[in-house]
Amino acid sequence: MNLAPSLEKRSQEERRPIRFVVFGIVAILAVSGLTARLYYLQITNGAHNTTLADVNRSVIQAIPSSRGLIYDRNGAVLVTNIPIYSVKVRPGDLPLGRRDEVVATLSRLLSMDRSEIISAIDSASNRFDLVRIATDIPKSAADFIAESHLDLPGVEVDVEARRQYADGALLSQMLGYTGPINAQQLADLRSKGYLADDVIGKTGVEAQYETVLRGQYGSETVERNAAGERGQVLEMVSEAQPGDSLQLTIDTRQQQLAEKALKWSMQSAGIKRGVFIVMNPQTGEIQAMVSLPTYDDNLFARGISNQDFQKLLDDSNKPLLNHAISEQFPPGSTYKIVTASGALADKKITASTQLITKGYLSIGSTRFYDWNRAGFGSCNIYCGFGNSSDTFFYQVAGMLGIDRLAYWAKQYGFGAQTGVDLPGEVPGIVPTNQWKLDTFGEPIFPGDVYHAGIGQGFDSVTPLQLINAYAALANGGNVMVPQVVHEVLGPDGSVVRAFTPQVERKLAVPASALKTMREAARNVALVRHTNTLVDMPIVVAGKTGTAEFGVRDTQGRLPYDTWFVGFLPKDPYRHANDPTGFKAVDRTDSNLIVLAFLYDANTIGNSALEAVKYYLQLRFDIKQDYRKPDYIKRGNFYGSN
Repeated sequence: MNLAPSLEKRSQEERRPIRFVVFGIVAILAVSGLTARLYYLQITNGAHNTTLADVNRSVIQAIPSSRGLIYDRNGAVLVTNIPIYSVKVRPGDLPLGRRDEVVATLSRLLSMDRSEIISAIDSASNRFDLVRIATDIPKSAADFIAESHLDLPGVEVDVEARRQYADGALLSQMLGYTGPINAQQLADLRSKGYLADDVIGKTGVEAQYETVLRGQYGSETVERNAAGERGQVLEMVSEAQPGDSLQLTIDTRQQQLAEKALKWSMQSAGIKRGVFIVMNPQTGEIQAMVSLPTYDDNLFARGISNQDFQKLLDDSNKPLLNHAISEQFPPGSTYKIVTASGALADKKITASTQLITKGYLSIGSTRFYDWNRAGFGSCNIYCGFGNSSDTFFYQVAGMLGIDRLAYWAKQYGFGAQTGVDLPGEVPGIVPTNQWKLDTFGEPIFPGDVYHAGIGQGFDSVTPLQLINAYAALANGGNVMVPQVVHEVLGPDGSVVRAFTPQVERKLAVPASALKTMREAARNVALVRHTNTLVDMPIVVAGKTGTAEFGVRDTQGRLPYDTWFVGFLPKDPYRHANDPTGFKAVDRTDSNLIVLAFLYDANTIGNSALEAVKYYLQLRFDIKQDYRKPDYIKRGNFYGSN
């Protein structure tokens, strides 16, 4: 009898209860584990998980503040904000497999090169930062892109403000412009709340007063769906604080007149580069600052093309540079103010000291020529400065020596930034013995001292430094800190920061020496070194300058720049009892000083002087024309020193 099947059957029946027991135990353990986990999730850690869920369905988003406006000194609006549409991309929300398709679509809709879009996307330092692709796009394109979010993942349309510069190129060099923040700026400013798609002041006042104009960003919590798209606002975390506005010292009308006068002189002579500055010597307020050639900062605000930007960069006349503060030039005979007042202060000469001036002086076999090859005979300071005798000032510079000459130059502010509230100012060069040893490995030679005494050789100044030095002469010895911002205004129009004139230093030149130099500056006009300037119905004192530089032509002549800086008494109209104007310039109440500079002028006469005369005619509504157009013809003669 075969018992195997029955034994197997009995064995299976015996194991069945054990299986049920094991299964029951497993089931109980599983249910207990799930219950414990649910208890942990719902009860023990419920609040934390609820917070995580809220975070996953929401995002904190910055609320940009409105950028402050900019006005001129009379309240005319110079810079405003206008609403525009911008297209931005969040690289983290753009699937790699659809990138080429999205870029191609944006390229077609925005009329942009694909490489520009790709470059913008790749510039993101964080994949979840928005990067700006295009600004100021048409509303039709903005609407289409906004409605095509499923076909354009990661692409957003934003309404933001763009700067509008009311006068175009008129004030571009001073106002500057705003533009997208770059990677280096973002790295430096992220801790201050700046974002990858921010716009920031790049040059001029826009850059100098960035923190004032920007304001304070706010923030809000915005709903986000599973696809990462933003929805409704859930909570206002903090409100944005508008930026403060600026009222400048600039007078738009005077800026227009200065530009008109400078352009006339430049165009008449075919000159490509020039500067015109108008300033109050008592306060340091800059009323006008023209730098030509220039550009329209609206080009940058709208988003300048690479081609247009490269054209500006390639222009040899440097339109992007503010030539009034960011370039330095030999000052020529205008620098004789340093040599003369320093020698008077050091008692090397007096107002009556007579020196013999000749056509040249010699050091060994080297001749140092006067601009007037005949010389002026016996001259005191009034004759020497009025006629701009080079051989007079060679001798005076020799009496001082290079280091003492440098001391007085630095007293007037040369060789250092003026502190004007604009970026990009250069310091210029004031040579000393140590400077030449450090720079060239050799000492100063006697001929270097001669050249330094007449503003040639190594001397180098900015136009703003030069007008500021003469402002100190005109106001009685205060070297001012030039300023272009008059007041900072709060969003409600209240004055946050009022204008305060700032004195950098008091000149160590005695008042008597400054009085002598003001009279000598008036003598420049009286001896007709400035031709018809003395005939004008206003009192003007000042100094011309011609500065050689560069490479000699086939006739051995160097190209040269022309300068003129002049100041007027508070009441510049000549009185019958003061026909020379000496008493008028003796006073220290001058509230107007002007400077013109023309680069590579090479004109028969002083083209800068003619520009100043034209400006004064326009400013004071003088009907008679005192300009001498024949003097600003190209000729490359000796010019006016």
